Amino acid sequence: MKENDVTGCLLADKHGLCLAVAGKARPDCTGIVTAIAKQVAKLEPSSTPPIVLLEADNRKCLIQQSPTLTAAIFKKTL
Repeated sequence: MKENDVTGCLLADKHGLCLAVAGKARPDCTGIVTAIAKQVAKLEPSSTPPIVLLEADNRKCLIQQSPTLTAAIFKKTL
């Protein structure tokens, strides 16, 4: 949250339950973020989970999953 372009962050457990949220991130998005990370990890199941980048005209969302947590960082596009 200390970076200028970061507008929000969220952290979810492996079931998609919200553990922490900051900024403009919405706690009701944790299930969707976790589901996206799980589905993308299925593309290459033998490798480490990828970092997912969702991008729109004026914002982007980075999602990364570990075995127990999923994190999302929301940024504004400069």
